[in-house]
Amino acid sequence: MNKKQAKQFQSSLLRYSQETNNAGRKIVEAELWNEYGAELVVFVLDMSGFSLLTRKYGIVHYLSMVRRMQMTTEPIIKSYGGNMIKYEADNCFAVFPDPLSAVSAAISMQHAFAASNILSSDELDIHIACGIDYGKLLIVGNDECFGDPVNRASKMGEDIAAAGKILVTKEAMQMIPADAGIKSREITVSISGITIPAFAVDYRDE
Repeated sequence: MNKKQAKQFQSSLLRYSQETNNAGRKIVEAELWNEYGAELVVFVLDMSGFSLLTRKYGIVHYLSMVRRMQMTTEPIIKSYGGNMIKYEADNCFAVFPDPLSAVSAAISMQHAFAASNILSSDELDIHIACGIDYGKLLIVGNDECFGDPVNRASKMGEDIAAAGKILVTKEAMQMIPADAGIKSREITVSISGITIPAFAVDYRDE
């Protein structure tokens, strides 16, 4: 985020924490949502195998894979109407206008990496897991985001989904038209005391 927006955002958060009454806090909170709030789909991608690959081949090896992941995912995100938020370590954060666009992008990424893995040696194969949610969030400077949808998408993409999986919250999946042709199965995932009704997308051809 740019320095001015970051400073304004942090200043508002400090004002909130220093307010001594609930009414004052509500005013600051409303200002923050008015300035930075949005309702969007959050997409979080995590690369699998960091610890094993880094231990076996070294950090430079893994970072080179991260760079390839970035070069593959950003054009796909943009082609489906998404906006990049940030790359953080081996994670990718993006937002989309609707769940179908996010799921379609995730499927395209899985196919893209499956195809590239045919040509690369096993130690350079890239495998990803994706988490997708929809809801209200705060976007600061177009390169940072906060909110429950971010938290839930992160937990699914980073902590729950195995390599090759795409997990979508029930709320987001219900917004996808039935005639869109997205195949999925309903699941329930739990982590850190949070239960998330979700769907696992079936994108592989049998």
